[in-house]
Amino acid sequence: MKSKVNNYKNSGVNINAGNHFVKKIKRKVLSTHIDGTVNNFGLFSGFFNISKLNYKKPVLVSSADGVGTKIKIAQELKIFDTIGIDLVAMCINDILVHGAKPIFFLDYIAVDKLNIKKTEKIVNGICNGCKESDCSLLGGETAEMPGLYKKDDFDLAGFGVGVIEEKEIITGKNIKKGDVIIGLKSSGFHSNGYSLIRKIIKKKKISYNLKINSKINNLGKYLLKPTKIYSKIILELKSKKLLNGVSHITGGGVIDNVPRILPSGLSINFDNHSWKLPDIFQWISKIGEIKFEEMLKVFNCGIGMVIFCNKKNESRIKKILKKQKMDYFHLGNVTKNKKKINTKELIESWKNLK
Repeated sequence: MKSKVNNYKNSGVNINAGNHFVKKIKRKVLSTHIDGTVNNFGLFSGFFNISKLNYKKPVLVSSADGVGTKIKIAQELKIFDTIGIDLVAMCINDILVHGAKPIFFLDYIAVDKLNIKKTEKIVNGICNGCKESDCSLLGGETAEMPGLYKKDDFDLAGFGVGVIEEKEIITGKNIKKGDVIIGLKSSGFHSNGYSLIRKIIKKKKISYNLKINSKINNLGKYLLKPTKIYSKIILELKSKKLLNGVSHITGGGVIDNVPRILPSGLSINFDNHSWKLPDIFQWISKIGEIKFEEMLKVFNCGIGMVIFCNKKNESRIKKILKKQKMDYFHLGNVTKNKKKINTKELIESWKNLK
């Protein structure tokens, strides 16, 4: 009996399938291109002509991220058309907090074996995320790595770049005592805390088909709701010079992420806040027996972005938020205190909310 001839395909890597996949996604990728993109599809690198954007002293702002174990739920439910949006959102939201306009994005998809139909759905999601962010999908890589990934396994990583005038960079240094703090609502868990969520679901033997309430008819589909991209609202507020600081609420929650931009000696006073823990977070806290202190560190708890503004600009900002149909919480004010966030004070105040 003759043995098979050794070649790449027999080892688990199909170059022809990869080439076919690239052809299939070409039109969708090109549809994301904005001014400044150099049409170079198929070359070794992506090109962007920043001079087309007419910045005087441009500074590039970059961020790299992934989607985490939310991917495992997408695999289990065989739903792949939204996970790409998450990938873009996690990078782009980190760029937006500094006031930068997103200009391009690159993706990396690693698989055990290329499934063109599944991977095309992932890339379509990435393209949709780029369109929502108004940035170009400039390039990417899809790698088959049999032996490194189990059957049907895959992972995603992304890299986004934005641009801003040097003098307009938002770092939080302009935040001062008396500033108003507003939390922009999240679309759900976004892409954080899924290792804990999956552990609870497995331990409690909870079905992904579970109906939580009248608004959440299917737990699995809700868990795959894509991360909200805040591009339009943040860039509008920035263009009108209404922002003193912005924080993207990802892993670590409000407790860890807001202090990253608060100047020394300043803190949040949560008096008269309207931040209520959304139903899905109350449910996971109860079913998983998670203490509120832990909830605040693991999840966004309903807040995807936090913005800081002068008191005199509060009403103007809230009008813009309502116009863009962006739901929000009033979180409180900036005060002087060495302890940036008083977790116990926040938890105690939640008990008094109607």
